[in-house]
Amino acid sequence: MELYRRYGPALVRKATRMLGNREDARDAVQGLFVDLLDRTLPVELRAEGAPEGALPYLYRALTNRCLNQLRDARTRARLLAREEGLLHPTRLRCEDAIVSLDVLTKLCARLDPKVAEVLVYRYVDDLTQEEIARLCGTSRKTVNARLAKIQQAVLQLRGGG
Repeated sequence: MELYRRYGPALVRKATRMLGNREDARDAVQGLFVDLLDRTLPVELRAEGAPEGALPYLYRALTNRCLNQLRDARTRARLLAREEGLLHPTRLRCEDAIVSLDVLTKLCARLDPKVAEVLVYRYVDDLTQEEIARLCGTSRKTVNARLAKIQQAVLQLRGGG
């Protein structure tokens, strides 16, 4: 495509400045031209010999593509960071005790299923007592009593009770 030969190097330079990486810049420029091949060309790009309006149009389109790529990269990094926490042994705060997932597993084995359910809702899902009561169909007072049982079980596991 004549447009690619004529404007490709300038577009790669612009994308490199925006993305900070020449390979990502090349991918963005190639993606832009592939998209142009897949659809009807805008008026600015249709005339033979690539008229003067082609470069501003391509710059705008490439700028938008680069901004989307940067946004997507930030979103991906944020999601990966959140998922990374799930891949490694997690430490959860159980009132005064820091409890690992291993300890939570041991606690669930010791506790009544209804109490274990509260344990998961509170310390894994980080729900409030009101939210737990609604989910379990019990009163907040019952949830509080089950949390007290969890506290007692944590102390027993730590050898303090």
